[in-house]
Formats: sequence, structure tokens, C-alpha cells
Amino acid sequence: MTPEFVISFGQEAIKVTLLVSLPLLLLGLVVGLAVSIFQATTQIQEITLTFVPKIVVVLLGAIFFGPWMLEKLMAFTHMCISQIPNFVR
Repeated sequence: MTPEFVISFGQEAIKVTLLVSLPLLLLGLVVGLAVSIFQATTQIQEITLTFVPKIVVVLLGAIFFGPWMLEKLMAFTHMCISQIPNFVR
């Protein structure tokens, strides 16, 4: 196992992690920003108002993006399993 192989494997793992988590994180960010702007304009400082919309939108995003995320993770897992002979050398 060469250092180049380890570095490329780590880079691919980080890329897949970022790619899979990005849609849900962006949805949570956009909804959180919208709720914050709403709270600032109306001066309603209810703590549950920040969490409930984010939870609902991230859950809906997971349902919508779930198949794509699963496909990316399965492709990475398949690549990892096919590279097992290179791991042991």
C-alpha cells in the first residue's frame, strides 16, 4: 500500500462524505436563515420555531435525496470492496 494510494483513498472518502451531506446541510442552512429573518422582522423569539421547520425540511430532503445519496454511498462501497486486493499488498 503506497502513500499515494492512501492519499487518493482518503480524498475520495472526503469527497463522497461532502457530496452526500451537502444537500441536507444546505436545506437546513436555507431554512434556518429564512426562520432567522422571520424572527428578526416579527420579533418572535420562540426557540421551537427554529428547530421544527429545519427538522421537517431535512426529513423531506432525506426522502427526496435519499436514493441519490444511497447510490453514491453504494458506488463508494463497491469501489472500496473492489480495491481490497490493493489494501493487502
